[in-house]
Amino acid sequence: MANLGFVGLGVMGGQMVSRLLSKGHTVTGYNRTRSKAQWLIDKGMKWADSPRAVAAAADVTFAMVTNSAAIASVTEGPDGMLAGLSAGKIFVDISTVSPSVSRALAAKVREKGADMVDSPVSGSVITLQEGKLSVMVGGRRETFERVNPLLLDIGPKVTYVGDNGLALAMKIAVNLSLAVQMMAFSEGVLLAEKSGIARETAVDVLTHSAVASPMIQYRGPFVLQQPEEAWFDVNMMQKDMLLALELGRQLDVPLPTTAVSNEFLTAARGMGMAKLDFAVMFDVLARMSGISK
Repeated sequence: MANLGFVGLGVMGGQMVSRLLSKGHTVTGYNRTRSKAQWLIDKGMKWADSPRAVAAAADVTFAMVTNSAAIASVTEGPDGMLAGLSAGKIFVDISTVSPSVSRALAAKVREKGADMVDSPVSGSVITLQEGKLSVMVGGRRETFERVNPLLLDIGPKVTYVGDNGLALAMKIAVNLSLAVQMMAFSEGVLLAEKSGIARETAVDVLTHSAVASPMIQYRGPFVLQQPEEAWFDVNMMQKDMLLALELGRQLDVPLPTTAVSNEFLTAARGMGMAKLDFAVMFDVLARMSGISK
């Protein structure tokens, strides 16, 4: 059983901590809003008043925050995680940020005598709860070997992909496909609907057809009814699409379907849908098709 820390106890981070606690690990946690972490405290998680305190208390500290600015806010400064790290400790960053930002942070971690891996995940709250999450890891192999058993307690599929930043590149490659698939699915549903097929029927057929990836199977029904709480909202998805487009420009890889799908996310934001699950791309295309939901 390990002495762990966790910074960022949102929907996904909180569920990860719950799994780690259920495996018998000691977890010290911090979240910007303590009230959102109360259910974890009730389950036995220890509370710390700052990211620094979390890193100081734990041997391995995880973080899962929204973007590059957020990871800077929890790692830098007198109360940041860097101030709490020391020789032998490990930082596992689950956040999806720019690979270059992550590499620069890893260099700062190593200056403290600690080490860092980037370890983004692929999946949703449902796949996490079902124990089906996929985990990618970038960093030194010896550090990966040390944290691999812990990551297996979060998800059953853990893949070492190479040096620091490469797991993030892989995650970005995965996530651009989510939006592109959602766009294609929306086109199919609307083409069927305007042909005279009930939307519910079209969704049922497509989610049980050859095009039904796991993402389409669990998110496709969102075109009929959005979830009460977004699993992955428009703003979060667009952040990852912009990371993909930036990486594509750096590597001279054209990403035409990514670019088009990204514009529909911009349209969704313009229509006031930024906080809804990114499946709301369907609603944008529906309005363009003359269909009101």
